[in-house]
Amino acid sequence: MFKKFTNGCVRVVNRWLPDAFLFAIILTLIVFVAAMCATGMGPIEIIAKWGDAKGGFWNLLAFSMQMALVLVFGSAMASARPCKKALRAVAGLCHTNKQAILVTTFVSTICCWLNWGFGLVIGALLAKEVVRRVPTVDYPLLIASAYSGFVIWHAGLSGSIPLDLVAGKQFGEVTYQAAITETVFHPMNLIMCGVILLLMPLVNYAMHPDKDHTVTVNPALLLDEEEKTYSKDTPAEKLEHSKILWLITVVFGFAYIVYYFVNNGFTLGLNIVNMIFLFLGLLLHGDLRRYVDAIAEAAAGAAGILLQFPFYAGIMGMMVATNEQDVSLAGVISQFFVDISNNVTFPMLSFLAAGIVNFFVPSGGGQWAVQGPIMMPAGAEMGIEAGRTAMAIAWGDQWTNMIQPFWALPALGIAKLSARDIMGYLVVVLLFTGAVACLGFLGWALFFT
Repeated sequence: MFKKFTNGCVRVVNRWLPDAFLFAIILTLIVFVAAMCATGMGPIEIIAKWGDAKGGFWNLLAFSMQMALVLVFGSAMASARPCKKALRAVAGLCHTNKQAILVTTFVSTICCWLNWGFGLVIGALLAKEVVRRVPTVDYPLLIASAYSGFVIWHAGLSGSIPLDLVAGKQFGEVTYQAAITETVFHPMNLIMCGVILLLMPLVNYAMHPDKDHTVTVNPALLLDEEEKTYSKDTPAEKLEHSKILWLITVVFGFAYIVYYFVNNGFTLGLNIVNMIFLFLGLLLHGDLRRYVDAIAEAAAGAAGILLQFPFYAGIMGMMVATNEQDVSLAGVISQFFVDISNNVTFPMLSFLAAGIVNFFVPSGGGQWAVQGPIMMPAGAEMGIEAGRTAMAIAWGDQWTNMIQPFWALPALGIAKLSARDIMGYLVVVLLFTGAVACLGFLGWALFFT
């Protein structure tokens, strides 16, 4: 029964889900119409919000560059011989299809809980090494398993919402604050994360198709290009391969990385993760010219990010566009769930509301800016502690990433797959993790208040 349901999801997605770029276009049109209905604004006003440089189409330029660099630097680092050996050592634990799915899911989930940017890349890179060891595994399911760990990122150490609450976040005239022990390290949050960490690998393996329906990896994706040989005849060529310049560059980079952690503690933002990837890749390649070529090869995979992220920024602009009464589409959705809540169901319904909003505003910071001003005061009025309300938003933000191609683009770029290849499996992951979160937030209300 379970495999029939999974196979049905895969067939439906393969038949109906368009290319990720067309998916973004369709979402744009849906939000355009819905925003007009929710706010009463005219089409020109909504289009103006869509294309606005500050809050619309070009609002994610810096973030788009960061995400492109996550993919490029991560891929370039993985192409270095020492990194390949390390990934192959972990992949060496896998000898069967079951082990391939279990190990990939487990490692990816832990890495995403530690840091979302790190986990997003490492999971996909590990999957590509695992499939070398176990070429009989279903390749789309393996990549879906690598990406499924991302469903836990906002409940982990790099979650932007819980980290924002540590210093205090002001909405209106009220400042909301919660210690990390009331959010990430709250017992109920840890229990939910633990259940997903232990059971999701088994759920993923249970979806593995039989031999006749297994889609194995294209052997061409596993071929390693012959290592380039370089001539060092001219002064310019000798300079390109200078060990002195290479060493100075590496020392510069790691000196700052050490300085950063001394002054900031173990706080992994996206910029420092990219810097670590960059200089670790440079170190592992051992040569400036080799690293330049590795970056050039990896850059082609960033095309989807560069094309699609501006459209998602435009969608976000329309979602938060407000009329003269400060009514927005995102606000209408959030307020609906507030109106049907009580002090027991509020966190669970806030989670569901955040999941719906996240489908159109796939950004943790954007989610917090849209829903925080509505959900945090409403929770406080019901006597619900700030940490629980904030974590409900955080869990909703990470939940529907499973069926939203926005965050999957780096992993898909590394794997050379399309969104439709993996989304059928991720529908099942969505349902499983949604059930865990709903029960978890009900348990949080019943047993920890």
